[in-house]
Amino acid sequence: MQRVFALLLSLFVLLNLPGCASTPAPGGAVSFMVFGDPIELAAYRKLVDAFHARYASIRVELRHVPNESDYRRQLTAGFAAGAPPDIMLLNFRRFAAFTAPGGLQPLGPYLARSSVVHEADFYPQALEGFRLDNQLWCIPQNISSLVVYYNRDLFDAAGLSYPASDWTWDDFLAAAKILTRDNTGDGRPEQYGAGMAPSLIRLAPFIWANGGDIVDDVNHPTRITLDTPEAQAAFQWFVNLQVKEGVVPDAVAEQGESSENRFLNGRLAMFFNSRRGVPTYRTIKTFTWDVAPMPQGQQAATILHADAYCLAAAAPDKDAAWQFIEFANSVDGQKIIAETGRTVPSLRQVAESAAFLDPAQAPASSRVFLSVIPTIRRLPLLPNWVGIEETVNREIERAFYGQATVEEATNAAVSQTLSYFQLAVPEKPK
Repeated sequence: MQRVFALLLSLFVLLNLPGCASTPAPGGAVSFMVFGDPIELAAYRKLVDAFHARYASIRVELRHVPNESDYRRQLTAGFAAGAPPDIMLLNFRRFAAFTAPGGLQPLGPYLARSSVVHEADFYPQALEGFRLDNQLWCIPQNISSLVVYYNRDLFDAAGLSYPASDWTWDDFLAAAKILTRDNTGDGRPEQYGAGMAPSLIRLAPFIWANGGDIVDDVNHPTRITLDTPEAQAAFQWFVNLQVKEGVVPDAVAEQGESSENRFLNGRLAMFFNSRRGVPTYRTIKTFTWDVAPMPQGQQAATILHADAYCLAAAAPDKDAAWQFIEFANSVDGQKIIAETGRTVPSLRQVAESAAFLDPAQAPASSRVFLSVIPTIRRLPLLPNWVGIEETVNREIERAFYGQATVEEATNAAVSQTLSYFQLAVPEKPK
């Protein structure tokens, strides 16, 4: 009941935000809502057109929200009003908020009956990101991970070898120092060695690589565990990239120009991101870039980035909606989206095909995304995980920009998230 109450409360708050109402699809149509840039929208339009060509009796109404925050707000309000889109894309860190009664329809039984796609066709790590309470809720379109995008021209100019598949934290930091350039001597580098967001999804792989963890039990978490020695050491190393080593832009520099823009403009050598950045980076004409796996600590580790097609329990024609989800996750459907560069296909067959590993398209080392799959780990699946993550993110940012010590930020993150876990986890009977 606590989980349901927390969910309903958040839905009520979001419902009362202006401009958030959703409307059902007209009769005879299946509504499908996505967010993303024009390249992504064009890919989903192509997917819908291909579906219409094969299934003329079902019409899919594509709804596009450019901004991710607006997308989440409209989606939450639609569920609260009882009128969500029939199909939507959700990240694995966010779908659990919609699994209360009246939210999402579990798709495990549909997949089990399908003659088009089968569970064994998918990378298991992608499916596990959407399995909660012994049910598979959504069908993942991708199995991306965090990698390092790097400017090959800057490495060449500095006489540096490109990152190896087994490079270490020390290798990364040594390269970042060389690639950080203050040519005018004013203390403000014109070129930075690296750039990354000070957030949990960027810090987590470093903690895992150092033998630490984010929570006490990923399947049944009761607290954040950033206060263990292993996690503290990784957190401090992460923060030192900015406060001590200066290889990452500080708060003023980041506000003036984002790290991603610096990378696009050729003034940042390495940028941490998931596969999602590829369509944008393919527009770069002034230098050559590629990808490398995360640098290793005690072990190799990276973090799951996966989105999935989810079905609303309120969808009036679930069979028609499933037919579209099934097609989107067929070999033909996943190839359409993979060709944009946006996704690492969750289907093994498509991931190993030219639709993803196209040698004529950057990055040249796309196979890196496949080679790191065995080291992918995920964050917990909780209805109120978004609140936990946002709270922790604020503390990570404070430490990263020198506004708090790692110990202070950790203590605040742990204490401020305890109430979220208490709401999410039912009390044990005494």
